[in-house]
Amino acid sequence: MAVITISRQSGSMGREIAEEISRKLNIPLITRKQFLYQILSDTLSSRELYMLEQSPKFYLNKSVEGLTYKEIIEKRLMEEASKGPCVILGMGAQIIFSGSPNAINIRVVASHETRLKRFREKYGQEGLDAEMLIKQTDRRHKRFISLIYGTDSTDPLLYDMILNTDKMMVEQCVELIAYNINLKESMKYSVSLNQNGTDKDTGFKNIIFKHPAEEEFANILNMYGIAWEYEPKTFPVRWDAEGNVTMAISPDFYLTKFDTYIEITTMDQKYVTTKNKKIKLLRELYPGVNINIVYKKDFYSLLERFGFSGGDRINEFNKN
Repeated sequence: MAVITISRQSGSMGREIAEEISRKLNIPLITRKQFLYQILSDTLSSRELYMLEQSPKFYLNKSVEGLTYKEIIEKRLMEEASKGPCVILGMGAQIIFSGSPNAINIRVVASHETRLKRFREKYGQEGLDAEMLIKQTDRRHKRFISLIYGTDSTDPLLYDMILNTDKMMVEQCVELIAYNINLKESMKYSVSLNQNGTDKDTGFKNIIFKHPAEEEFANILNMYGIAWEYEPKTFPVRWDAEGNVTMAISPDFYLTKFDTYIEITTMDQKYVTTKNKKIKLLRELYPGVNINIVYKKDFYSLLERFGFSGGDRINEFNKN
């Protein structure tokens, strides 16, 4: 997952959703004002930045670099996205990243009545004044996309998901977006394996997992860009009198960046005694090896955290 673009109707809580998904997944949020006055301030003059804020037509003018301002913005947004996952609010990002397999484009809408109520609460406008304010902001949003990209911002085919916030709270929308990201990344990973027998991101050959839970866990690691190896090493932990290995353990995953082994178990607690014994012996015999065991309840808690909130993922792997 690289880019989440958020397009919204005014009064639909699109900004609030963008801010919350940024916070929950701990990834940057790029807004128009921040982009113009921080990211582009080293490239454009104060007059150019002011004109870009005020006039959609100015986007089509050429700068001293010979590129239109539209092309400069597209280029810089692409550069920002290449640095890592981010949320982009507005700016036609749903069109700029429409062909990217690493982007998910979201549109947030609400009924006229709901938006009217929110405008009244936010701006203190009543009756015809609130109606006029909604019409004006809708017209500006639509004109911006139509003038610069020659398309209709309300076209549902531009989006992977359209959220109606009439009856959904911000947190519910964020959870749906996170679930959609999880599903999309898992499907992309599976297609990659089926087509090439190789995980494009890690370079590993097609792996036959011993349990569905392991495959699901691997998909999540890939979604968050965490490099891993599957059962890369076996550790003998008990020998007989002649020196023959009588007990060994091959941890399910090795997280290369964190130098940590993960052993997954979805079995009932009463069946993990042997596994616990192996882990204990491994820690005693190989004190330099970091290994964590994830139990059934912890595993599904971890899935929920990855799927819906992101959280502090490194801390999950460093639990003892």
